[in-house]
Amino acid sequence: MKKRANFLFIEKNDDVYTVSMTPELQDDIGTVGFVEFTVGDVLNADDAILNLEASKTVFEMASPVAGKVVERNEAAISEPGLLNSAKTEENWVVKLTEVDEDAFNQLEDA
Repeated sequence: MKKRANFLFIEKNDDVYTVSMTPELQDDIGTVGFVEFTVGDVLNADDAILNLEASKTVFEMASPVAGKVVERNEAAISEPGLLNSAKTEENWVVKLTEVDEDAFNQLEDA
């Protein structure tokens, strides 16, 4: 099941929620040139996930849902352009668990 909020996709697969940028956000910010993930393993809704610099903006990405960070796309630190990829296996940002199912279900369908 896939939802969207804050120009991000949140895709649920079993107990893991994968956050990635929508194509609209990718177009709006341009080519990503720098990525810095925030520290900490727990995110509240609207907490910063990462800071990035792109050809059109400097941007702080906020989490649409609260949850526990179980994985970050560390490859994007050395290859920031991965976040501009059309391939979902490359352009994801973080993977979360312990997300409130009701909060997820209230997001807009993708």
